[in-house]
Amino acid sequence: MMKKNLLLLAAFIVCCAAHMSAQMIKYGDMNSWVTRTIKESSVLGGNTKTLYEIGPNRSIDGAQAYTNLGGSPWATSNVYAKVMGVVKCSNAVYRDERGSGNYCAKLTTVLEHVKALGLINMDVLVSGSIFLGQIFEPISSTKNPYGKMEMGVPFTKRPKYLSFDYRLSVPANGKVIYSSGFGSQKTIAGKDHAEVYVLLQRRWEDAKGNLHAKRVGTGRERFGRSSNGWVNGHKIAIWYGDITKHQGYQPYMGLIPRESSCYARNSKGKLVPVIEEGWDDANATPTHMMLMASSGCGVAYTGMVGMTFWVDNFELIY
Repeated sequence: MMKKNLLLLAAFIVCCAAHMSAQMIKYGDMNSWVTRTIKESSVLGGNTKTLYEIGPNRSIDGAQAYTNLGGSPWATSNVYAKVMGVVKCSNAVYRDERGSGNYCAKLTTVLEHVKALGLINMDVLVSGSIFLGQIFEPISSTKNPYGKMEMGVPFTKRPKYLSFDYRLSVPANGKVIYSSGFGSQKTIAGKDHAEVYVLLQRRWEDAKGNLHAKRVGTGRERFGRSSNGWVNGHKIAIWYGDITKHQGYQPYMGLIPRESSCYARNSKGKLVPVIEEGWDDANATPTHMMLMASSGCGVAYTGMVGMTFWVDNFELIY
């Protein structure tokens, strides 16, 4: 009887697997990268920096604003900034090699120090992040960071899981700090986590051009311990509708607070906040997908210096 039950269970698992399909997100295998070479202003030392973007294999020389190439849906926290005429680069996302010709994204939390006598003297904490959307360069200030990027891409499907590979290194005795470049650096109580999320929204625009959304699907996980090498094929389940009563619900999975709203372009081409107003019906069809992986999970300019999160092979499983 035991053997028969085991055979039935195995057959059930095989049957379920046969009815599930996986779709790689474009450029989600992290094997193709745009390499940007930019020389910073002489008042900062005139160093040449290399910035990486996820897209077709291509090299770009010179300080020029980047827009997604090759139909890539991915953006990174790597940016070219120009503040008071001074060119500065911030680089917290790198192409890294897992094996011969097999690449991944390496996300790090760093403290960017910018000092130019008489002009600028600031430290800005940056958590390495990749996300579906785009950043609008050149960045001219550290104010309202969410207003400098568009998050989310059109999407109308209902996947069951987000699958990806990861590796995490958490610095021993690391401290969480806040440093925006304005005012003194602060130490924050608690610890930081790497994070991956996929959020499905149904968005609409009102007569005044404001963007609204309801949450259709939620998949979100935080990682606080160093992994033992690579964890392959890790899955985050996507739950639909109001998930606040779900057994696995955590407060950080809730609706996006108004003050932390992401931005998107309305029908007039204006970048405006997307106000997430509530949970949608569990059977609703989304209009957009937001996906992010980051070496930090706090508010902007907050994190643990040295946190390093490698990610690869992003797939949606149906």
